[in-house]
Amino acid sequence: MAEMFETRYPNLAAWIHEHDGWIEIGRDEYSRSLIRILDLGGMVWEGEEKYASLDDALAAADRAIVENRP
Repeated sequence: MAEMFETRYPNLAAWIHEHDGWIEIGRDEYSRSLIRILDLGGMVWEGEEKYASLDDALAAADRAIVENRP
């Protein structure tokens, strides 16, 4: 399953493995976005409140990490 994730979302996989980053999925008391990308410095990217599917949310995050990579 990990190989499938890395194939489908290569930028997110690299972020997690190489940059000490992580992904948060789901709303909480601090954010209404469905998906967020973070690192030790804090929020790197925050997605929309709603997506048609989880795949769409992950694909948006995968694209965003390339645009927001430090």
